[in-house]
Amino acid sequence: MCNQTQQTHLYFHLLDPEKHYLSVSEIINETKSLLRLAFPIILTGLILYSRSIISMLFLGHLGDIELAAGSLAIAFANITGYSVLSGLALGMEPLCSQAFGAQKPKLLSLTLHRYIVFLLFISILISFLWVNMFNIFVYLHQDPNITRIGQKYLFFALPDLFTQSLFHPIRIYLRAQGITHPVTLSTLISTVLHLPINLLLVSQFGFGVAGVAASASISNFFVLVSLVVYVWTAGLHEPTWEKPSFECLTGWRPLLKLAAPSCVSVCLEWWWYEIMIVLCGLLVNPKATVASMGILIQTTSLIYVFPSSLSFAVSTRVGNELGANRPYKARLSAVVAVFVSTMMGLSASTFASSMKDKWAMMFTSDSEILRLTSIALPILGLCELGNCPQTVGCGVLRGSARPSTAANVNLGAFYLVGMPVAVGLGFFLGFGFSGLWLGLLSAQVCCAGLMLYVVGSTDWDLQAKRAQMLTCVDSKLLDDCDESKGDEQEPLDSFRGDFGLLN
Repeated sequence: MCNQTQQTHLYFHLLDPEKHYLSVSEIINETKSLLRLAFPIILTGLILYSRSIISMLFLGHLGDIELAAGSLAIAFANITGYSVLSGLALGMEPLCSQAFGAQKPKLLSLTLHRYIVFLLFISILISFLWVNMFNIFVYLHQDPNITRIGQKYLFFALPDLFTQSLFHPIRIYLRAQGITHPVTLSTLISTVLHLPINLLLVSQFGFGVAGVAASASISNFFVLVSLVVYVWTAGLHEPTWEKPSFECLTGWRPLLKLAAPSCVSVCLEWWWYEIMIVLCGLLVNPKATVASMGILIQTTSLIYVFPSSLSFAVSTRVGNELGANRPYKARLSAVVAVFVSTMMGLSASTFASSMKDKWAMMFTSDSEILRLTSIALPILGLCELGNCPQTVGCGVLRGSARPSTAANVNLGAFYLVGMPVAVGLGFFLGFGFSGLWLGLLSAQVCCAGLMLYVVGSTDWDLQAKRAQMLTCVDSKLLDDCDESKGDEQEPLDSFRGDFGLLN
């Protein structure tokens, strides 16, 4: 409408004050776009969360030693396997989303093929580590009986490494194109099958811990197969699909420069919670503190589904818009996502505080565990005020191909600020269990502040130019870009020195 500027608008002076403002209609439209992408991802996260609860219930039903062994094996698998594969896979997100926005389907498909080959190779390396878990933990003076059972769990979980090496790239390849519902449907199908598979292998055949691990592997394989079948039969791949070729075995430098810092960023955050459990074991009454920490980590994992889903959505939106050379739209998506994440943080904080005296009762009746959880839940809620914007900020940085910046922020906030505060308060100033969570709070506040500063000071015009260069990295293969092969690394050079920690 030619008279559009006269309609009722509420302008926010949040973008370039000389060029752009945000109107209510723009905010509403962008919010709809983000939520349209995020909602199926949220459903997928909740479905996967329920499936992990089923596995833990079956482990607990087997007995205390099986639960301890399964928990130890799962922690080892998370640290050495799943976090690594997930983090490395996120390196393809800016390449795929920007290639889709730039309408370069061959680069999108080629990136998928390269990452599958790359993750399969990494899975082989990880598998050697998993089959030697028993020797590693015995060397670290862990209980041989628990470790032996944990080794059995990992042995039957090995196929899942290769399943995830295919699933993660396919999911990101689809999400970069705004296609999220097939993953949700496939995950739902596997979760419906997860319970009967566990009943069959664990209860009927008596395979114990091995049955729980095999059930998880089989369920994930069903996810992969049903996803591929759905996408292929529906023809969702056709607009961007290219047949695999030997080209996917070349041009890995940009891939590695994006994958490595993405992996570091994810692992730094995942490993923090594992370290927290170890620190709980050093406090007075470790049985209660470790159990309470387990409940709280399950709680924060549930809450994390929502900001992480929004993070994936904004990463796709920012990448698509930068690839299409629309910096204003990318900036709009980033600002709106931060606002929505703030609302999520307020909701999560309210939920955690209101449930502080009731939540732990769903897991235990032990009075000491209930007391510790009640003390920590309000602190956990305050952590979410920082965690939600920080998580979404990471998504913005991924979409603009700046994973090194995210890794630097996580390293500085969690390990240079949060860890010293947690150890100091928890062990030297007498705060104990709550001191560890206050350390996490300090990390989240620092992380959110740094992330918002980085996002708020972004030169979006420059990022759009970098996106045009990044999508021309494979210039010899695309035939539509004049970039020379010797300039391949230029789009990635600006990652270096952002914080001076990871270059």
